[in-house]
Amino acid sequence: MTWRLGLARIAADRVMGQQTYEQELRRRAAVELGREWTVDDIAVRTLRSPLEGTRRLPSRLLADATPGLRRAAGRLLYRGHDVVHRLDLRLPPAPACEVLTIHDLAPWRFSDEGHTPPDAASSARRAAVVICPSQYAADEVSWRLGVSDPVPIHNGVNAAFFDATPLSHVELDALGIRQPFILHAGGCTGRKNLAGLAAAWPTVRRERPDVSLVLMGPHDPRRSELFGPLDATVCIGMVIDELVARIMAAATVVVVPSTYEGFGLPAVEAMAAGVPVVASDRSSLPEVCGNAAFLVEPDATGLAGGLIAALEMGPDVKAMIARGRERAESFTWEASVAAHAALWRSCIP
Repeated sequence: MTWRLGLARIAADRVMGQQTYEQELRRRAAVELGREWTVDDIAVRTLRSPLEGTRRLPSRLLADATPGLRRAAGRLLYRGHDVVHRLDLRLPPAPACEVLTIHDLAPWRFSDEGHTPPDAASSARRAAVVICPSQYAADEVSWRLGVSDPVPIHNGVNAAFFDATPLSHVELDALGIRQPFILHAGGCTGRKNLAGLAAAWPTVRRERPDVSLVLMGPHDPRRSELFGPLDATVCIGMVIDELVARIMAAATVVVVPSTYEGFGLPAVEAMAAGVPVVASDRSSLPEVCGNAAFLVEPDATGLAGGLIAALEMGPDVKAMIARGRERAESFTWEASVAAHAALWRSCIP
């Protein structure tokens, strides 16, 4: 007998942490499950969206439609699937056995992180299995949403980061980057704490006037407002996937100043690339980084102190880099998808 799994996602125009996770599941699920399973990519887009996808839905079904209307949409959207893995809480819930991934609860905590449909919490409680990318996230989902026994499964790190060849000086110059540089890779919402990094930067600059700060991520006027007036900072925007690992490998330090993360993939990617990490000592980051990063108070003093220490490149920093490489090797997409597959199989009687 053949079982049918639907991997349901919302079409996106850029690849961030969540989209990386979705890509890896789609790429590996069929091989991991074997010939007894068929895996379908259900890429949902709104009626007027120019993005590539396999299904269209009115935008209100992803936002503020009534629970009854969303359940009806789910019956149509996932028709014919034995198991549905809903990869975003905004998607309508599935009538069949449902696995649900909740990366974090940022919309409940931060006003600039969008909002979830009114049935988000109740539909999470009805899912057969809820997956979170860290124990921290799982504990929060259990406490805040009342989900019983969410399962923590860490994300992996792409092998390209372990083998990345740093960009040459010529290639860096073409992007407006000069070495040595500190790299921040990610978004610009409040929880990313770029305001704290901006406040720390003048102190770092006074101690290390040779170092610049490179900010890589989607265009956001808040980033320009924060860093435009500061010396030796450059915003390079989004770059093609093939360059991300090579830019990271060329960095002297990677900084993750976030006050809230469900996982914190850039920290693991930097460790895999052999680059020292300075990260906030908040949310999931201590769990993910362990003893392989400078974990600091996410304010101007803490971030500046951590960055200055990491830039020294003394024996302690070199030992931390070695620990980071070893730790990153434990975060594999093979292990992550295998754990997901066990849960998909558990949904079949």
